[in-house]
Order: sequence, then structure tokens, then C-alpha cells
Amino acid sequence: MRVSVFGLGYVGAVSAACLARNGHAIIGVDTNLSKVQSFNAGQAPVVETGLDELMAAGVNSGRIRATSSVEDAIHNSEASIVCVGTPSRANGSLNLDAVETVSSQIGKAIAGKKPGHLIVLRSTVLPGTVRGTVLPALERSSGRKAGEHFSVVHNPEFLREGSAIRDFDRPPMTVIGADQPTAAAMTAQLYDGIEAPLIATSIETSEMVKYADNVWHALKVCFGNEIGNVCKAVGVDSHEVMDIFCRDTKLNISPVYLKPGFAFGGSCLPKDTRAIVHLGKSLDLALPVLSAILPSNEVQIERAAKRIMALKRRRIAVLGFAFKAGTDDLRESPQIELIERLIGKGFDLRLYDQSVNLAALTGANKDYIRNAIPHINSIMVDSIEEALAHGDVIVIGNNAVEFASVPSRLDERQILVDLAGIGGKDTLGDRYDGINW
Repeated sequence: MRVSVFGLGYVGAVSAACLARNGHAIIGVDTNLSKVQSFNAGQAPVVETGLDELMAAGVNSGRIRATSSVEDAIHNSEASIVCVGTPSRANGSLNLDAVETVSSQIGKAIAGKKPGHLIVLRSTVLPGTVRGTVLPALERSSGRKAGEHFSVVHNPEFLREGSAIRDFDRPPMTVIGADQPTAAAMTAQLYDGIEAPLIATSIETSEMVKYADNVWHALKVCFGNEIGNVCKAVGVDSHEVMDIFCRDTKLNISPVYLKPGFAFGGSCLPKDTRAIVHLGKSLDLALPVLSAILPSNEVQIERAAKRIMALKRRRIAVLGFAFKAGTDDLRESPQIELIERLIGKGFDLRLYDQSVNLAALTGANKDYIRNAIPHINSIMVDSIEEALAHGDVIVIGNNAVEFASVPSRLDERQILVDLAGIGGKDTLGDRYDGINW
């Protein structure tokens, strides 16, 4: 393909050089004349292993050239990749000036070109940026309509400094966010021959994925460092601990526990989080990430309570109040905490959980529920039918198999609040509310 690359910094330079090596004809575009001159001389404008050689080969083959003329680049390419910076402002917000400026310049240039140009945004931007900033700027300056005269996709990069060329060739995935399948397919042609899962999704999902990735990486670094700080203080080899930790690919290094949902509970996670935070305090260690875990969990419980209370329906049925389906463990169940808050606000509740038999509870489990909800006997019911008959709002607390049919069993007056991800949006429409989906 004939491709123009806007922004000849780190991502733009690596993308241009790798695409040229793979056979595409590249026109680099930048307002910085020194970068344009470096490109035309076959010299990398940034330091990256192997990039000088790729740049020189691209120029010598005639597949790389650079210009400061937007019109030249647009009229001699069929696709444009935007790789301009999105630096932080003082308040932490993104500075989108470069993205908006380049979008306007591209729009002005495509005004005089036949329809069909593809714009691929690789810059890291928050969800809503393409639809709220890029598309309006393109349409205003071109006088044309997105989806009819030109197409826009979002295509995040996953390049690490120091290994960027290797990462370009072997990315963890190729993500293409697009409204039009034809635009997504055209973008995918840029990466022909690269072995990686190809994921086509919405523009907003594509924008958000990069942030989920980067913030997760930042969190992992801080988590590892705080565990290391505790290990150092108690004389334990932190690298050995984390080497063993990383060998667990069933739970630790896996998708488990990463799917958005309700708060955690049970006999282990709250207790052990409190214990490690207390140990840190006793050792005079600052553990801000570990210390924020339980408060964050409380926020999720409060979030659910507020969403239910905002519905202004007094009669509530809670289906599944053990912290996990298939168990009768009620210790520190977030569902129990939610129930306590709703009772305290005067709501009329009925509770159902086929796994919970109050008469069979013993020990700490029995003591916990008696202290939390001393009159639980009066609001528990024996069947799901009785619970459904009571509630104007039905709250699904865990993912017990029998709850899968609940959405289809509700009448038109009932609202479903789903804390467990059983689904039901297709059946209930606006009467379905997932806790964070």
C-alpha cells in the first residue's frame, strides 16, 4: 500500500521503517524539518536498536521518503497513519492539540481528493477521542462525511522502547477499532505476514484497550515493588517469591479475577490483605497500592448500593448472597454487606440462596451472619419463585446456574441489577443494569 505516516517520533519512525521493509511505500510527514531531513537521509530520528539499518534500507530501496507537505503526502497515499504525541497537561488530562491539528490538515487535503482515503489513528487516546475530536475535525475541514468519503479507524500500538522492531513483528495482538468492516479489512492489510491474533472491535473499545494495558503494567510494577519491600524488611528473597508467584498460570498470571464484576469477599482475600497491610505498618513501610485494595473493594459495594437505591423501588429480592456460587460461606460476603446497607435504608428485602442452610452453619460462618443480619430468618425464602414474586428490583448476587433463566422470568415492572455477569440486556433492554457493563 501507499501509506503516509504523520508524526516521525518514536512510534511513527518505527512504524514507517517496518512497513517499508515489509513492502509498503511510505511518506513520512512532520513539521520538524530536521526529522524530515533525517528521514530522507536514511537516518533514524530516535535511538532504537536496528532502526538505523531499516531506515537506510528503506530510503535506498525508494520505499521511504519524507515531506512537510500534508497535501503531497495525502495525494500520494491511500492510507494515513497518525502517530503524533498526546502528552499530559499539568492537570493530568491529555493534550490533543496535535491530534486535532493533524486531523484538520488531513481533512483539508482530502477535500480535493477522490473518496476512499483511510485514516488510521495510532496515537494513544482516551475513549471517545476519535468520535469526539478526530471525526469532527476531519469533517469540518474536508466538508465531507466520514463513512462515505473517507474512513477512520483506531489501531493502538504495543511497542516497547528498546525492543520496538521485535514488538512490531511479533505483537501480542493487532487491534483494529472501526465502524466499517471494509476499513478494518484495509487496515489489516498493513500487517499481512505478521503472526498475531487480529482483533476487530469498536473504536471506543480499541481506544480503551491501550489504557487497560498500560495501567495494568504500571500496577504490576508497583505491586511487585511493594511485595519486594515487605520481603526485604522481613529478610525474604523477593525474587524467589515472585518467581514462584509467576509459575501459577492458573490464577496469578491468567485472566482469572480480571473480568470486571462485583466486590471480592470470602474467608481469605479480605483477611490476608489486611494482614499484609498491617505487617507493612508495623515495619514502617509505605504500601499505597496494597493499602488501597480494601478501600477500592468497599467502593464497589457502595456503587452497587447507590445504583439500587437510585431506582427508588422499595421491594428488593437478592438471589445469591454467599460470596461465591456453590458455597455456603458467608464470611465477609460483599452481598451481605450490600444487604446490610439496604436494610439500614429501610428497603424491604427477601433473600434466596439454595446453597445456604442457616441451620447447618457453624463456627465463624454462623457467628458472622448472626452479627451481620441477626433477623435473617425473617427475610430468607425457600424458593426462587417466592423471591421473584416479592421483588420490584431483582439483584443477582452470584452466578449460580439456576439464575441464568431469571431475565426471561421477569415481568414488565421488574428491574434486574446484575452483579455476577449472567446477562439479560437483550431480553430486558433498559430494565437490565450490570454493575460495570
